[in-house]
Amino acid sequence: MNTDKIYAEQIVNEYSPKQTSKVVALRKLDQKAKRPAEIFGYTFGVVSALILGTGMSLAMGVIGGGVLVATVMGVIVGVLGIVGCGVNYPIYKKLLEKGKQKYGSDIIRLAKEIAEEE
Repeated sequence: MNTDKIYAEQIVNEYSPKQTSKVVALRKLDQKAKRPAEIFGYTFGVVSALILGTGMSLAMGVIGGGVLVATVMGVIVGVLGIVGCGVNYPIYKKLLEKGKQKYGSDIIRLAKEIAEEE
């Protein structure tokens, strides 16, 4: 096997102008539809989990000195964190559906074009 030829072809492919294929465009549209929902879901989930953890720490007296006010505040903050974790997935689904509606027609059109070419 001629490794020099393979290496030369790789270099040529790396430096030659790229033509965007329809499959790449389809993949980008799919990511564009899903990315905002994913970013929100991860960010809101992490923040809600941190709020829940802070509330648990306050309620158990790890932070706040173990006084009654800190315990009550910890329970309240913990419940807010639980609510945030609970509503995260439904909000994610709504955002994902909105993104699919926004880009769905373009994705379907491009997918049909790709399927007809083959």
